Amino acid sequence: MNPSDSDASKLESADTDRRGGQELDYLLVHVARGDTDAFEGLYDRLVGPVYGVIRRVLRDPSQSEEVTQEVLLEVWRTAARYDPAVGGAATWVMTIAHRRAIDRIRSTTAAAGREQRSAEVHTPHDEVAEAVEASLDRERVRRCLEGLTEVQRESITLAYYGGYTYRQVSDLLKVTLGAIKTRIRDGLIRMRDCLGVS
Repeated sequence: MNPSDSDASKLESADTDRRGGQELDYLLVHVARGDTDAFEGLYDRLVGPVYGVIRRVLRDPSQSEEVTQEVLLEVWRTAARYDPAVGGAATWVMTIAHRRAIDRIRSTTAAAGREQRSAEVHTPHDEVAEAVEASLDRERVRRCLEGLTEVQRESITLAYYGGYTYRQVSDLLKVTLGAIKTRIRDGLIRMRDCLGVS
């Protein structure tokens, strides 16, 4: 390969990266409007990279999977906060992923520390607040999931906690892809209303 071929290859790669970034920006803007198809596309493109970032921080596969699903649910709930003028969608999502992974380490470390110091009367307020907040978030999500119809809950659980694509959920439940998308869209809208996200 001569130098001009190498330069052309680098330019082509940069152009592909730029187009991919623009596509993610477009998808995230539409997710903010409640577009579940856009969320499905965003999910499919980012679930692997998000898991990779979290796994490098946490190292534990099961915790990494759990935090990945929390991150993607947070992206769905807070997509309206994304500002394309500040940075790309991938950067925004990966920042959330990294922050959540660090929060999980802090929470786990704080819990372990509390157990070791259980005989002590005084526990630092910040650790208690973090643990209570994390517990309340999980409880709110659990309560909102229980408020869905059985078919919505089953579809969302498979897609966002089981890590299945919409097509795989369709195959597993033996329901058309369109029906699965409708179930998940309606369920996510109900979840967003239940969680009080505007």
